[in-house]
Amino acid sequence: MDEVCIIRKVMSDKYGKKINVLLTNGHSEILEFNNLNEAEKLALVLNENSDSGWFYSVFTIKKK
Repeated sequence: MDEVCIIRKVMSDKYGKKINVLLTNGHSEILEFNNLNEAEKLALVLNENSDSGWFYSVFTIKKK
């Protein structure tokens, strides 16, 4: 696969400015999914359980 899926967390700072944060694995590396469906399922669970109003979205990037 030439693409991987990444989950982005969108949050706001105290001034209302949007901040994008990429989810990481347990080793401080960006969490990558080879399967779009798996990434979307996790993003859905994270959105349903977000009590801070953060939003999670999936996007794909091309691997070099």
